[in-house]
Amino acid sequence: MLLERIYDEDLAQASYLIGCQSTGEAVVVDGRRDIAVYRDLAAKNNLRITAATETHIHADYLSGTRELAAATGAAIYVSGEGGPEWQYGFDGTRLHDGDTITLGNITLQALHTPGHTPEHLSFLVTDGAFSNQAGYLLSGDFVFSGDLGRPDLLDEAAGGVDTRFEGAKQLFRSLQKKFLTLPDHVQVHPAHGAGSACGKALGAIPSSTVGYERLYSWWGPYLAANDEQGFIDELLDGQPDAHSYFGRMKHENREGPAVLGERAPLIELDQDEVATGLAADTVTFIDTRSAKDVHQGTVERSLNIPAGAAIATYGAWVVNPETDTNPLVLLATGQDQAQDIRDHLIRVGIDNVAGYVTSIDGLPATKPALIQPADLHGFDAAVILDVRNRTEHTAGHIPGAHQLNGGRVLWHLDELPIDGTIVTYCQSGLRNSVVASALRRAGYDVVELDGSYAAWNSWQQARRTAPTN
Repeated sequence: MLLERIYDEDLAQASYLIGCQSTGEAVVVDGRRDIAVYRDLAAKNNLRITAATETHIHADYLSGTRELAAATGAAIYVSGEGGPEWQYGFDGTRLHDGDTITLGNITLQALHTPGHTPEHLSFLVTDGAFSNQAGYLLSGDFVFSGDLGRPDLLDEAAGGVDTRFEGAKQLFRSLQKKFLTLPDHVQVHPAHGAGSACGKALGAIPSSTVGYERLYSWWGPYLAANDEQGFIDELLDGQPDAHSYFGRMKHENREGPAVLGERAPLIELDQDEVATGLAADTVTFIDTRSAKDVHQGTVERSLNIPAGAAIATYGAWVVNPETDTNPLVLLATGQDQAQDIRDHLIRVGIDNVAGYVTSIDGLPATKPALIQPADLHGFDAAVILDVRNRTEHTAGHIPGAHQLNGGRVLWHLDELPIDGTIVTYCQSGLRNSVVASALRRAGYDVVELDGSYAAWNSWQQARRTAPTN
């Protein structure tokens, strides 16, 4: 048996390719939409992708299940659990608790493990060439290394009302009746790692075991004592902000993401034509440089989505393809970087990329307004906006600041004043630059706190320790 983990650092998301090397068949579990990585991995190991499945209706990225099926002819398997309101809207074999997917000597058995979502499945994997006993669990967003999938996401991002309480009870039962009934040696392979918003304390370790989680996870003592209420209270306390684009992901994944098929290479666009499009507001410019570079000068009404570890995340914060219909023009070093950025963006359903340019020369220019920490006191701001997570805000913030997570700002503009200047900050300035660019594009007067909270906090400490005359 071949079991390969494919990890996306951007979204802290893990998908898996499992192959039977005797028959050459493979299944992809929780795949993403840019599917070349799976096809290349299968080809490298002389495997054919014959099945594609997923653990649940994801909220943080668009599933590649349909994309894989269209490209390879793989059979689709999705959950049939969770009740009528949680059924997928596209064709595929429905899996219920105990159903199996067979690939040569390998069996994936579906376990209904609700809590994070009502339809959630985990897959218990048996390598029949080695043993007739299961040795692996693909736990999806049920059990992570050191944590559990949050049960409040449907409330936070998908329009649910108080579903968190029933979800927390379901998680307790899923642990009690499914997870903890497995042998301690079973290896646990989750769908997310540290940095994901699908839990509050995910570990960076890529896998665990049932026995290790039983003994050392935060929830273990509650299950051992059968303390359901204590479990619920701790589980729901301190969950991070959920990004608003999660609601769009839920809807699209349930109905079935659009199949992209073969994509043409991105082309370098003519600078004058881009300038004309910007003047007419028929294209949107994406400045992919760092906040430091952007602050030296950028393109008017551009969005700052820095190339690096979180392109998809920040892209989904500031581009809503349901309302933003302009094609995107990327600033890139060349075609390879542009296509890599496009791959990240399609993971969150941002598909309309027209091409790229390699310079901002000749395009309408602007320099974002900044304010120094020492000048903030007494500045006539309509609001000081903290775009960090609420947990960061609680740990320390500028007095009087209003907290609104960067991934929620454009969906909660009703919380911001229409008139006056908004001063924005995050921890170091990266998230701040992303959000500030989007607010400026939306017509707000924005001034960024230079160096953000870290700089302001350092300035405050220096003031307190400075000698007095």
